[in-house]
Amino acid sequence: MKKLVLFAFALTLMFSVNAQIETPQPSPFTKIEQKVGLTDVTLEYSRPSMKGRKIFGELVPYGKMWRAGANKNTMIIFSSDVVIGDNELKAGAYAIFVSPNEKSWDIVFYSDTENWGTPQKWDDSKVAAKVSSETYALPMDIETWSIGFDNLTNDSAVVGFIWENTYVGVKIEVPTDAGVTASIEKTMAGPSANDYYSAAVYNLQSNKDLKTAMEWIDKAVDMTKDKPRFWYLRQQSLIHAANGDKKGAIAAAKKSLDGATKAENADYVKMNEDSLKEWGGM
Repeated sequence: MKKLVLFAFALTLMFSVNAQIETPQPSPFTKIEQKVGLTDVTLEYSRPSMKGRKIFGELVPYGKMWRAGANKNTMIIFSSDVVIGDNELKAGAYAIFVSPNEKSWDIVFYSDTENWGTPQKWDDSKVAAKVSSETYALPMDIETWSIGFDNLTNDSAVVGFIWENTYVGVKIEVPTDAGVTASIEKTMAGPSANDYYSAAVYNLQSNKDLKTAMEWIDKAVDMTKDKPRFWYLRQQSLIHAANGDKKGAIAAAKKSLDGATKAENADYVKMNEDSLKEWGGM
């Protein structure tokens, strides 16, 4: 009986140790995803609250760098290059730090995001952008630290920082016009050589509409005639052969063989030689 009691006690102790109690986090994590023009922008940060404390000038001292949140670094991620102030930032992830003052904040985008708080050793070479922004007094207190996207346009957004009775914003410009213009030009110019090539090879491999496949591969080869591609010419020879055009197949295979030989591509050399022997071209 005594052994059973001890065994039951051991089981109870084991389950007590393994049990995990989940409680609300004092500074909950937040993730915001925002499309700005054609650019995807993601914010990840933890949100402390006032809880009766004086924030700017006390909890967050003036003139000292702050992590712009709690826990792990506040981080912003851009899917394309952006412009902040006079600085161009490459696509990627950046930590955000702020140095608050009463009338303005310095806002820093830092290329190293793997810090728990501010870096132990600050490295100016990792500062991708630094801008100064004016503070605006709010008529009421905002209990929880908040970062969001304001004033959205096709070309820009303002990243807004709000806490206590203070608002600060920093403008981010995105290359929407360049992206849209490039897309328009590409679409209006019609299919590329690679589009014609891929479509032609698909039809050949699927044994589908070989006549159209021949038109497409001929366009692809013609569009690249200034810099002939031996793999394009290889497929051209096969598609012409599949259409019964042995003369065209032999001519394309010889050009492909010449290109493959110059490129020292033994596989294509052998494939072309085998085909030319089969078609009576060698």
